[in-house]
Amino acid sequence: MERDADVYLSKAIESLEIAEIAFANGRYNSCANRSYYACFQAAIAALLDVGIRASGGEWGHDFVQAQFSRQLINRRKRFSGSLRQVLPDNQAVRDVGDYGTKHVSETEAGRALRKAQSFVAAVQQRSKTNR
Repeated sequence: MERDADVYLSKAIESLEIAEIAFANGRYNSCANRSYYACFQAAIAALLDVGIRASGGEWGHDFVQAQFSRQLINRRKRFSGSLRQVLPDNQAVRDVGDYGTKHVSETEAGRALRKAQSFVAAVQQRSKTNR
C-alpha cells in the first residue's frame, strides 16, 4: 500500500510536469497555478514524512505554509531557509493568474516554475533519506 506522503509527492511531480508543459506552451497563468500546487503538494508530503497531519484531514494553505516553515525549516532544520518564501511567493503569483485582472507574465511564470522545481527536488531528496 502506498504511503500518504508518497501519494502527495507523486501529485507534486505531476503538477510540476504540467507546469513545465504549460510554460513551454506560453500558458503562463496555468504554469503559475501548477507551480504553486506542486510546492503545496510537496510540502504536504514533507509534513506527512515527519508525522504532521492536518486536523480534520483538511490541508489548508495557511496551515501548510506555516507548518512547513515553522516545523521543517525552523525547528527540525530539514530544509534550507531559502525555501521559506517559495510557498507564499508562488501562491501570490498563482492568485494573479487565477483571480486577478491581469495575466502572469513569462518572467513571473518562469520564476515560479524554477522555484517549484527546486522545492520539489528538495522534498524528493529528503523523502529518499526517510526510507
